[in-house]
Amino acid sequence: MASQTVELLKEELPVEQEPLHLSSDISTGLVLVDLVNGFCTVGAGNLAPREPDEQISKMVEETLKLSKLFSEKKWPIFAFLDCHHPDVPEPPYPPHCIAGTDEANLVPDLQWLEDEPNATLRRKDCIDGFLGSIEKDGSNVFIDWVKNNQIKQVLVVGICTDICVLDFVSSALSARNRGFLSTLENVIVYPQACATFDLPLHVARNNKDVVAHPQELMHHIGLYLARGRGAKIASEVIFD
Repeated sequence: MASQTVELLKEELPVEQEPLHLSSDISTGLVLVDLVNGFCTVGAGNLAPREPDEQISKMVEETLKLSKLFSEKKWPIFAFLDCHHPDVPEPPYPPHCIAGTDEANLVPDLQWLEDEPNATLRRKDCIDGFLGSIEKDGSNVFIDWVKNNQIKQVLVVGICTDICVLDFVSSALSARNRGFLSTLENVIVYPQACATFDLPLHVARNNKDVVAHPQELMHHIGLYLARGRGAKIASEVIFD
């Protein structure tokens, strides 16, 4: 029944996708959203998967491929890492990705980015990475990264499609439209390298403190909303 619902939704709310061709002619940056243990590694924390998850595993695999290719080409990479102070809650979520714990670190397959000269890592303490890039002096690390690299388009991957990815994409598009990102033309989401968590209805019914969050359904809704905000959705990524 659940799969039929998802297929019906995809028919009623289709997400237009097209291949993305990347070349050195257009400056492209890769943006990783929250590929940290606390969201991706089995048993790593309150918001980590309880058991191996195919969608999340595929996201990590695809993100690793893209990151390696961007690294080889010396193209810029920007990675957001969810990271919270233990005494500062983030309702409605339970404590997660606490600073100083392994939850707040990149998944093992991507930890090499910490030493990658073309990668910028930003620890953020909120859902929206764009807001999480604001410094105390009012400057914005993400805006500076785009300007300094003269980036025309960003390819966004990560978790969760309908939460942190969507919020960042929406803010980046608004900032572009307001002229804060003068060089940026396109924000592109790659579904195969995105994922979200799974909390089926039958589980949520037994816990009044949580809301049902069927994975495939919410993944699609996240992509649909991102497309509606003005993002492009890539069916595949091709390096020319």
